[in-house]
Amino acid sequence: MRWRVHSETELYRDEWLDIRLADVEISGGRHLQHRLIRAQPGAGAVVVDDRQRVLLMWRHRFITDAWGWEIPIGGMNPGEDPAAAAAREVEEETGWRPGPLRPVVVTHPTPGISDSQHTIFRADTATYVGPPQEDWESERIEWVPLSEIRELIDKQDIVSGTTLVALLYVLASG
Repeated sequence: MRWRVHSETELYRDEWLDIRLADVEISGGRHLQHRLIRAQPGAGAVVVDDRQRVLLMWRHRFITDAWGWEIPIGGMNPGEDPAAAAAREVEEETGWRPGPLRPVVVTHPTPGISDSQHTIFRADTATYVGPPQEDWESERIEWVPLSEIRELIDKQDIVSGTTLVALLYVLASG
């Protein structure tokens, strides 16, 4: 069954978030007040080198107070092409300029609460151009062997939804 949205009321809005309260009709004509987050789309990339290593960032996420490996990803500027945004984010966050990007997967990491959409690309080369522009994004940046990804997931060193989807898709694609 499809839920029907009768209205949305803005609860809070800034440059990053648009939090709303929706009046949603569910089965049997019943109504549900559901909170949701409207978000700008994001783009990122899985960058793999010729030694079958993937470029990852070791980050602390204060909301969950957890450390983990993540692919570079970030918000898209209004009107920005997703591939251009992914390339920009990789370079800003890691100091590596990705080679040609090709689409991998689109994911909605939290569809029960947010309309956030992440478009993920893959690059099979990268050129080091200098330190990251955003040195606060991660503790360290490393090339991690793809063969170790499963172990890192098992150890919960990779827990970010978008990173999981992207890396598992790349692994499944061979």
